[in-house]
Amino acid sequence: MIGRKSTGHPSPLVLVLLALGFFFATYNLITLALSYKASWAGDELNTLDADTGVGSSDLKYHVALTATDAPYSQWQSRIMYYWYKKVKDMPGSDMGKFTRILHSGKPDKLMEEIPSFVVDPLPEGLDRGYIVLNRPWAFVQWLEKATIDEEYILMAEPDHIFVNPLPNLAHGSNPAGYPFFYIKPAEHEKILRKFYPKEMGPVTNIDPIGNSPVIIRRSLLEDISPVWLNVSLKMKDDPETDKAFGWVLEMYAYAVASALNGVRHTLRKDFMLQPPWDLEVGKKFIIHYTYGCDYSLKGELTYGKIGEWRFDKRSYLSGPPPRNLSLPPPGVPESVVRLVKMVNEATANIPGWDTLTSG
Repeated sequence: MIGRKSTGHPSPLVLVLLALGFFFATYNLITLALSYKASWAGDELNTLDADTGVGSSDLKYHVALTATDAPYSQWQSRIMYYWYKKVKDMPGSDMGKFTRILHSGKPDKLMEEIPSFVVDPLPEGLDRGYIVLNRPWAFVQWLEKATIDEEYILMAEPDHIFVNPLPNLAHGSNPAGYPFFYIKPAEHEKILRKFYPKEMGPVTNIDPIGNSPVIIRRSLLEDISPVWLNVSLKMKDDPETDKAFGWVLEMYAYAVASALNGVRHTLRKDFMLQPPWDLEVGKKFIIHYTYGCDYSLKGELTYGKIGEWRFDKRSYLSGPPPRNLSLPPPGVPESVVRLVKMVNEATANIPGWDTLTSG
């Protein structure tokens, strides 16, 4: 288990960020962007090992996910950690240690089951109901206080399942990310120029990604994270941006923060798959079960309408899904079948699955 690390007096960085949290209306984004200007542009960004095609340093990455103590987050985290342990030492895996960054501000019942590090949530009311604003603040605190052995970090989420052993997809100082079809910087140039000024370059420098899944060198993330926090708060405080980006606002904030630091990501479509839209697992590495899977008993997708057979994580907001979920009917894509089978395997083997229902 990873606990709190005593650091004595808070560092100047943390004090500044706390001040920003309380008085975010007064901070200056451009000043912050310039103070975190790209220091990795040029030769280092493309330094690869000639034989392996990857950076020459240790390739192990630390798996880190942000989570709360809500039952909805807990049961997903338990399944995610189960499959991490299953694939960690398989051939082809570069996985190192694992941390659940718990941003509820206090320990919960999973501290002994899952390696966890407790950090504080944003000051009350600052997230305005958009809880993922706590994600960049959680990473800032964890990176500042924790002892992390690995040189690289995988930013993951509770609703990720490792379906194949995941190598380090990052190349030296060039991180790897998954391209989301709905992150479209070029279509939002007017809005993004509020946070990414013209002198920084074209908006196409902003990658079509979120923070997760991303494998990134730790030193890069240490510099991106405070900018990510700052941009997230600034975007949330701007009504036009908040309305345009909605639930993906924090994803845009990470992409902008990376661009402000001169960091570009290698876009890997094989990083993950998202049922029911991706039909086969193949050689992809992570199942992301964010979408509901609704089907008729004939195996026909009824997305947007509750199906005769369904699996939707949002059906289990107040407690975990039961063990031994029914398998999809014939004709349902292999990706959905695989997802349900993997959920069933995890729930069958995790002790106390039916009893741990609250923080």
